[in-house]
Amino acid sequence: MKKRVGQKHRMRMLAAVVLALACAAGAAAQQAPQPITHYVDYTIKPGKEADFMELVSKVGAPVRDKLMKEGVVLAWGVDVPMVRGVFGSTTHTVWYAVMDWASIEKVQTAMAAQFQKVMADEAKAAEEATKKRQKPAPGLAERLGDIADMSQTRDFFTRDIVFGSSSAPMTTGMQIFTRYNFVQAKPGKGGDYRAAWEKYNKPVLESLAKDGTILAFGLGVEEVKTTNTFTHYSWYAMTNLGATDKLRTAFMADRAKRSQEERDAISATFRETYDPTASRGLVMRSLIFREGSMK
Repeated sequence: MKKRVGQKHRMRMLAAVVLALACAAGAAAQQAPQPITHYVDYTIKPGKEADFMELVSKVGAPVRDKLMKEGVVLAWGVDVPMVRGVFGSTTHTVWYAVMDWASIEKVQTAMAAQFQKVMADEAKAAEEATKKRQKPAPGLAERLGDIADMSQTRDFFTRDIVFGSSSAPMTTGMQIFTRYNFVQAKPGKGGDYRAAWEKYNKPVLESLAKDGTILAFGLGVEEVKTTNTFTHYSWYAMTNLGATDKLRTAFMADRAKRSQEERDAISATFRETYDPTASRGLVMRSLIFREGSMK
């Protein structure tokens, strides 16, 4: 994160994490899985977006796709912010979701091997070009440096502590929109905030997932703490932005059916657990979204 506020933008608690977990949840019935997502934020130079996506497709995608088939990676993708420039310089985020740190190590090892292979192939091609008195093609590091401002590249890890998903099928090529809300729980109130969120917000989100309005939702935290500007984030994923209107209507209806006394109690509970002035929101759009159950 370029700035602390900007860091909120980089936490891509992409719905994909939870969507992927739908396949694994049955095997972990006694304890709901709490997956980890590794995000890598890039600042791509103007006019270089297509070049960056080509590199992703040729270098990283084959590795993540293979590991997804093996069950190591639950899902992966590339996202871009719909609120551009507000949360720092990040333009693209590459992410993948896994069940544990052992899986992260497997991904890192596989990516390192891929880089070594690419560089070996480049060295061989450069040698052949030199023999023919031709200028060697730029290597991976040089190309990436030309495409992105690497000084702004950052890594983040998050964990979903609560999640839910729809039973709606996912198909290859589907686009996902994800809306996030970041909050700063008051000192010592993190557990109370989670309890209030699960009591008052989760039921509404569950009903929307059940009827297919949203594909997934969750409540997450940073797995590796890097900022003090937020402690928790909630999110929901959808295939169209119209779902946001339906979600707003559903929350208004839920609160409206309660007595004034209960509504006041809910507001007071949340006020006691987090600082509303520190809250921030974000909407992301996927350029690539892949998940293990997709057909």
